[in-house]
Amino acid sequence: MLFSKKPATIPDAANALPGRANAIPTARDHFVFHREIQGPVPDDFAAAIFGLGCFWGAERKFWQQDGVWITAVGYAGGPTPNPTYEEVCSGGTGHTEVVRVVFDPAKISYGDLVKLFLESHDPSQGMRQGNDIGSQYRSAIYTTSDAQAETARDMAAAYQGALAKAGHNAAITTEIAPLGPFYYAEDYHQQYLAKNPAGYCSIGGTGVSCPVGLSV
Repeated sequence: MLFSKKPATIPDAANALPGRANAIPTARDHFVFHREIQGPVPDDFAAAIFGLGCFWGAERKFWQQDGVWITAVGYAGGPTPNPTYEEVCSGGTGHTEVVRVVFDPAKISYGDLVKLFLESHDPSQGMRQGNDIGSQYRSAIYTTSDAQAETARDMAAAYQGALAKAGHNAAITTEIAPLGPFYYAEDYHQQYLAKNPAGYCSIGGTGVSCPVGLSV
C-alpha cells in the first residue's frame, strides 16, 4: 500500500476533493464466494462496516468467518463522493479504508464481528496502523442501527479495560459513528489477498483478547 508523511487530518466538505457524480467501476463477482458483490442478499441478513488499516488484509479476516455471506472493500467516513483510491490516499477525501461485511446473524453475531475487529488491529494508533500512516488507515466502526452503535461502544469500552490490564495504556481512538455513504473500491482491491496470496498485509493485533461477546 502507500506510505505517507502528510499531515493526518480529515477535511470538511468545503475543503475536500470534489469527487464525481458516477460510481467508480468495481468487480462484479466475489473472488472467494463467487456471488455478485452488489447482488441480492437473503432476508434477515445484516451489514457491518469496519475500518482497521489496510483493507487488503482486513477483508481476508472477515471472509474467513463462518456466517459471512459477502465482503467488499471500499471507502467511508468522508465527504468526497465516489472517490478513487489515489484520492483517498492523498488525505483529501476524509475517507478511511473499510470492509463491508454482510452476515447471517443466526450464524455469527454483530458482537462476534466487533470482537474480531478489535483483536485484529491496534485501535489506539489514531491516523495510522503500524507503518501505514494517514487518515485512510484510521480505526473506525460505522453503524447501521442504534443496536450496533451500543454494541460497538460497549465492546470498545470493555476492550479498553482489557488493554489497560495487559499494560497497553494508550486510549482507543476508534471512530464509532453512523454509516454515511459507502463507496466500493476499484476492481483490483476486491479480495486482493485471495488473488495475490503473497501480497502486502499489515493487519496485526495487540495480542489482547476482547473479553466481551455481545450480540445484535
